[in-house]
Amino acid sequence: MSPLLLLLLGLLALILCVLRSRTRRDGEPPLIKGWIPFIGKALEFGQDAYTFLEEQKKKCGDIFTVQIAGKYMTFIMDPLLYPNIIKHGRQLDFHEFSGKVAPVTFGYPPVISRKYPGLQEQISRSFQLLQGDNLPALTESMMGNLMLVLRQDHLSEQPHGEGGWRSSSMYEFCNSIMFEATFLTMYGRPASASRHSGMGVLREDFVRFDNMFPLLIAQIPIWLLGQTKAIREKLINYFLPHRMSYWSDMSEFIRTRSELFEQYDALRDVDKAAHHFAILWASVGNTVPATFWSMYYLVSHPEALQVIRQEIHDVLKLSGVEFSSDRDVTFGREQLEQLVYLESAINESLRLSSASMNIRVAQEDFSLKLDGERSVAVRKGDFIALYPQSMHMDPEIYEEPQSFRFDRYMQDGQLKTDFYKDGQRLKYYLMPFGSGSSLCPGRYFAINEIKQFLCLLLLYFDLQLEAGQDRVTLDASRAGLGVLLPSKDVLFRYRLQSV
Repeated sequence: MSPLLLLLLGLLALILCVLRSRTRRDGEPPLIKGWIPFIGKALEFGQDAYTFLEEQKKKCGDIFTVQIAGKYMTFIMDPLLYPNIIKHGRQLDFHEFSGKVAPVTFGYPPVISRKYPGLQEQISRSFQLLQGDNLPALTESMMGNLMLVLRQDHLSEQPHGEGGWRSSSMYEFCNSIMFEATFLTMYGRPASASRHSGMGVLREDFVRFDNMFPLLIAQIPIWLLGQTKAIREKLINYFLPHRMSYWSDMSEFIRTRSELFEQYDALRDVDKAAHHFAILWASVGNTVPATFWSMYYLVSHPEALQVIRQEIHDVLKLSGVEFSSDRDVTFGREQLEQLVYLESAINESLRLSSASMNIRVAQEDFSLKLDGERSVAVRKGDFIALYPQSMHMDPEIYEEPQSFRFDRYMQDGQLKTDFYKDGQRLKYYLMPFGSGSSLCPGRYFAINEIKQFLCLLLLYFDLQLEAGQDRVTLDASRAGLGVLLPSKDVLFRYRLQSV
């Protein structure tokens, strides 16, 4: 094809975009399109979503529609309106969005298909195995696996620094422990060993895939992303059924899903493996950075660390446990629930680091009722979005919102749930795990495993940041996708406590 023809086709496409440009109708929110056809405000949003949305809020009010990469997204910025959005289950659907994006991202065929009758419903039901009566077994398994990895990789090491100190990069430290312990808890272990070989290589490949995850979610074709397709195939192949069949102590959640997939002859082995790979990402993709931020904020606030360390020892004593560094320790569900100051600190870390976007897709043209007085017109196919980071950083709701306060969610010795906006109590005040139909089914397990990890660190080790480092900031490039990564890793040092 000649360069002239390519130029003419490009100009034709541009003209078509301009001619089909959307205009605001009566009753619709303010429309923000930008000057680049189709792209709209995607570049500004991608660079710093929080700042961009706050600027539009000042100009247009609490509700406005933005063109972002060919999609029209209506943002609801007032948290008092969140309940009215979340309850619109019929007209605003989450599964239309996730059902299209997840298969393309992780490499399995769409499950809403005549080829797989009932599969979507059974997959949804399987997530109940992460909650309720099934949670204690998962929590107990995770505790054992954390203890296994920590003791073999860190507690058995001979100190080689001055004063017994060892130095490490904090994110890498969290990632290496949490990734493997979560993998063992979910998928089990080899038949003849306590740990999988090649876990470091698997983790490195996962990180390389995860770095491209925002582009895949944005539906950038994978063939444009260098080696990403080959890396994904390598990760998927790790979960092929013939390989997983040799693993033991698999979680009931993964075992149930494996048995479910075997009922569908139309699912290829590589499709089944891709589903398992997707669960790996769901298990660690946000939990690892959440663990990092919880650890970072505690280590960088010694007074908070000391209060929570004492709480951990007090809970052990109430359970009749005398801690000793040469013995393994266990925290079950009941003990973890008693660690309220630790939970407050984790919640505060999530408030400061999470930037998830709650998305629904309009199933029809309709009038979206916002409160007793207001409603806005919504078009079929438009995205309705909540961006809770704006609420998390609202000084009216949270005093000095940029500051870490480990006891922000404590009141009279109990977890605090009363937060206000415009004099009204908020139903939703902390939303790191989504909402409504998009609420993360593994949220209770995630909080438990972060608690367990921090308990072990604070019991066994003295922890300090290395001197002379700048404060770690958020990497905003993953805004809208969950917990943000740090812009860089941070050095810390640790040594065994003398107990």
